[in-house]
Amino acid sequence: MILLFGGTSETAELALALTQTGEQILVSTATDAPLDIGDHPAILRRCGRLDRAGIVALIKDKSIRVVVDGSHPYAVELHATVAAAAHQAEIPCFRYQRRTATMVAGTGLYFVADHQEAAALAVKLGTAVLLTTGSRQLSPYVELLKSHKIPLYARVLPHPESEQACDQAGLPRESRIVGRGPFSEAENRELICNKGIGVLITKDSGTRGGVNEKISAARQENCQIIVVQRPVGEQGYSQIFADLEDLVAAVNVSIP
Repeated sequence: MILLFGGTSETAELALALTQTGEQILVSTATDAPLDIGDHPAILRRCGRLDRAGIVALIKDKSIRVVVDGSHPYAVELHATVAAAAHQAEIPCFRYQRRTATMVAGTGLYFVADHQEAAALAVKLGTAVLLTTGSRQLSPYVELLKSHKIPLYARVLPHPESEQACDQAGLPRESRIVGRGPFSEAENRELICNKGIGVLITKDSGTRGGVNEKISAARQENCQIIVVQRPVGEQGYSQIFADLEDLVAAVNVSIP
């Protein structure tokens, strides 16, 4: 059996491709939010967050032979935990990393290292903000923008965990835009216009993550863009792949 950490829009594609190995695929996701995992009898799913010990126990319990981490590019803590657990269990661990989006620097496009820097820059730009980075990093934005009386809207997933995160960060319900992406250019433009957005904050979640549609929409609406860059220094994986065929080939080789 292959353990696949999923949760992104590529999960079904990854799981289906891995069935070519002849192994069962166990897709692990942090929540039970609706997700396409592929329509194949060899694909199973489990839900719930796991720490390092939990992953090791799961590997032993399910006789996992290979781990594939196909989680979100910004799930840094999960990446480290998965790689460490696989190393402890002494089985191969491969990372599937979606390609970065092609973004041409220019007027109104800013790159920052983290969310604190993004929030500080948004204050300097001084206009209504649309946050499209999810619900896990709300606090820096809510606190700083509120103190400067700058309107903030955050687009979050329709899930109880997202609602709880918004409550904890103090984001009012009227400032929450609930939906599951990726969103089209037209949908982004409509939202920017309806809310009078002047600054859009995004992560480089890759072409499959809808970042190109966000940037195109923002530019057409003369909206400034702040991009929180990807974390660097991922370590501990046997190999990292951006090509699905290469990943499947490596998995096949690693299974005795």
